[in-house]
Amino acid sequence: MQGSTGHDQRLNVLGKALAVLEAVTDHPQGIGLPDLAARLGMPRQTVHRVLIQLEEAGLLLRDKARERFTVGQRLTRLSLSALVCANRWAPIREILQELVHEVGETCNLGVLDGLDYVYIERIECEWPLRIHLEVGNRAPAHCLSGGKVLLAHLEPKHAGRLLRSRKLVARTPNSITRVADLEVELEAVRKRGYGVNNQENFDGIVAIAVPILDGQSNVVAALTMHGPVSRLSLQTCEANVPRLKEVAHRISEAWGLAV
Repeated sequence: MQGSTGHDQRLNVLGKALAVLEAVTDHPQGIGLPDLAARLGMPRQTVHRVLIQLEEAGLLLRDKARERFTVGQRLTRLSLSALVCANRWAPIREILQELVHEVGETCNLGVLDGLDYVYIERIECEWPLRIHLEVGNRAPAHCLSGGKVLLAHLEPKHAGRLLRSRKLVARTPNSITRVADLEVELEAVRKRGYGVNNQENFDGIVAIAVPILDGQSNVVAALTMHGPVSRLSLQTCEANVPRLKEVAHRISEAWGLAV
C-alpha cells in the first residue's frame, strides 16, 4: 500500500508540473504567480513550489523585473526535438513531397526560437538551381517569410521586446533592419494571412509562407515555399497561398493538433 501511495503522489506532482507548463505555454507574454494559481485552481504555495522547480530545471524562465514566468531554453529545445521526431513518424515528408511535386519548388517547415527561424523539415525541388539547407539550420526570422509569420503572431508586447533584444542584421539590401519598419511589415502579414520574402535572405530568392495552426488557432509553425526569381515570381507565390493553407491544415492534422 505504501508503494502505491508513493506512486500516486509522484503522478500527482507530475500532473501539477504539466498543468503549470501548459498554462505558461498558453501565455507567450509570460504569466505571474497569482494569475497562474487562479487559472489552475491551485494554492499559491503549491504553484510557487512547482514554478521554482521548473525554473531550476531550465524549463521555465523568470522575468524578475515583472515576476512573470515564460518558456525556458530547455523546454524550447525539447519542443523542437519533439517536432523533428514527429516529422519522422508522421506522414509529414509525404505531405511535403506531394506539395513540392505540385508547385515545383522547395518547401520547408520551421518554428521560432527567439529571433531565429529553425528548419524542422525540408523537401528539395528537382531543379539544379536551389538553396541547400539542412534540418536544424537557423536563419534570422526577420529576413524570412516563415519567420515573419511566426513573429507576427506573437503577443505584441513580447514581440516588441524580442525585436529590440538584438540588432536586426541585413542579409541583403532588401532586408528590413529597422524595428519600426518590421512592425509595419508584421501588421501586414497578420492582415493578409501570409508572409513574403522578397530577396531578403538571399539575393535572387523569393518565398511565401503561411501559418500552421493548432485547434485553438494558435500559430505553432510555418510552411514555406521558395525559389529563384529566374523561374518564380512573388505573384506566382501568392497564387499558391490557398494550396499552402490546405497543406498547412493537413500537417496540423498529422501532428494531432487540428480539431
